[in-house]
Amino acid sequence: MIQKISREEILENLDNNRPMTLVEALPLQYFEDQHLPGAININFDEIEQLAPKVLPDKEALIVVYCANTPCQNSTKAAFKLTTLGYTHVREYAEGKEDWVNAGLTTVSSKAAA
Repeated sequence: MIQKISREEILENLDNNRPMTLVEALPLQYFEDQHLPGAININFDEIEQLAPKVLPDKEALIVVYCANTPCQNSTKAAFKLTTLGYTHVREYAEGKEDWVNAGLTTVSSKAAA
């Protein structure tokens, strides 16, 4: 079973500069639109191919999130990461929707038009 992590715990880690990798498990266009500060994008169906290159430390804290609680991309990504041998995977199940609804800052990767 994948352990959950709350928004408050993520903020505490960020505020205290604790090592943590935020991974958005949505397709690239959603990531470019809006993502959590410092997050990287690995779509859940690319975990097996990209994780070994992008996430070399299998003991690091990895927090996976997607759009919201009904979205299962983060659950699938977290499961795949643990199957690949990652030992400190947490799921922020409430995801981007919870972050935005709390009034927290997001980042856009889209080029200005």
